[in-house]
Amino acid sequence: MKVVKTIKEVREIVGGWRQEGLSVGLVPTMGYLHEGHQSLIKKSASQNDRTVVSVFVNPIQFGPNEDLEAYPRDLNRDIKAVEEAGGDLIFNPEPSEMYPGHFTSFIDTTETTELLCGAVRPVHFRGVCTVVGKLFNIVTPDRAYFGQKDAQQLATIRRFVRDLNFPLEIIACPIVREEDGLAKSSRNTYLNAEERQAALILSKSLKKGKEAIESGEKDAKTIIAIIKNSLQSEPLARIDYVEVVDFENIQRVDKIEGETLVAIAVYIGKTRLIDNFIIGTNHS
Repeated sequence: MKVVKTIKEVREIVGGWRQEGLSVGLVPTMGYLHEGHQSLIKKSASQNDRTVVSVFVNPIQFGPNEDLEAYPRDLNRDIKAVEEAGGDLIFNPEPSEMYPGHFTSFIDTTETTELLCGAVRPVHFRGVCTVVGKLFNIVTPDRAYFGQKDAQQLATIRRFVRDLNFPLEIIACPIVREEDGLAKSSRNTYLNAEERQAALILSKSLKKGKEAIESGEKDAKTIIAIIKNSLQSEPLARIDYVEVVDFENIQRVDKIEGETLVAIAVYIGKTRLIDNFIIGTNHS
């Protein structure tokens, strides 16, 4: 497994692959890889000749009081995870490599970032889109892979790729869960044993909402109420948001029709967790 730190090295390696006529997939990550990330790498490896995995804790997507310094990091663990999943190259730059002095250019987005996490993390998606756009320009992949757990991120990246004519395909991959239903996340490491158990209320509550929809309920407010009532049964849970939006534009809807995203963010203790499901084409 080769690990490179500079943009120049990545471009040289990918350039060599291109000369051989090989296709390239990209899996952007912030590291501390788990089975969810590995599912993206495996998907890329199955669809491309070579797969690049970026491991970079992106400072510009964190707000002033967020967990940039505490965010878990373990490159040796990540190398092993990428090898196991079939990746070919890790790009692990320093912040100064990605954001040289007097960096003033950003990719900003509207509409898809107004609600959900965008409403409470005002700099987040500008930072995400900027780093992802840079990675697309550095790696020039044929396809890039993102998990459905970060559904708003997925919708936003699809939008700027379309709007700005980036020449690649965005591949969405399903949420990977623990056996008890908790969506896999690097932030799960922040939970103590009691909080880890309490966190199961997220997937349990979403399941109740999904069952109501499958039984014929189409009113968004009713679904939101069902999910909120369930979340409020857990004393350690504090609701950030419960929203029903159309998946393409991330705007609120009154009725569930077409591709609809049901998304939640909940604090368990001090840890903010997100989860969702999508009703509609190609999603379960």
